Amino acid sequence: MSDNKHLTRPVQQWGEPREHARVAVLAVHGRGQTPDFMRGVAKDIDAPGVRYYAPHAAGDTWYPLPFTAALQDNEPDLTHALAAVRATLAAIEADGFDRRRIVLWGFSQGACLLAQFAVHEHPRVGGLVLFTGGYLGPAEIDAAPENPLDGVPALVRSIEHDPWVAAERVHWTAEALTRLGASVDLRIDPGDEHVITTEATTSAAALLAGIPGP
Repeated sequence: MSDNKHLTRPVQQWGEPREHARVAVLAVHGRGQTPDFMRGVAKDIDAPGVRYYAPHAAGDTWYPLPFTAALQDNEPDLTHALAAVRATLAAIEADGFDRRRIVLWGFSQGACLLAQFAVHEHPRVGGLVLFTGGYLGPAEIDAAPENPLDGVPALVRSIEHDPWVAAERVHWTAEALTRLGASVDLRIDPGDEHVITTEATTSAAALLAGIPGP
């Protein structure tokens, strides 16, 4: 996709060398952030045996408008952003990780992008970690009943009065993932800041520890 501006940015990698890593994490940053932000949070997660792959959005933003805008109003950036997720996932697989050893992790706009990817494309990965995000679009969606995400653990965390992501949308996203068959662990903590809590990073570490090795 030659006109995809997100694919022109290198994917940042860190963590365990790939030949020794037990788990790979596809880490997607939020609006106005870079992979360095996710790298800092990964230190707080402090999970051993993990290699991280973090794509970098052009202009540090995956799509221009709020995630609750009509989908077409965030195009073509949204299509390009989802293509970057697919391309990074394919690169991780090419590095020797089968999908059951890959976890998708995002914060804020990155969590929204991965939620959109999960509810519409149903990746059978080792796990989902969504910190303060929900699927895109202005309304609640119906999820397919065929359980395509059967058994995929999904950690969903947010803040009750987050200034950017309404708790209702986080609940809707957790419900959609549940209808798709994912095993959802939802927690929304009190507060009004756009933050990642210590409980969230601790729970993410536990999810990563539970992913089977090769």
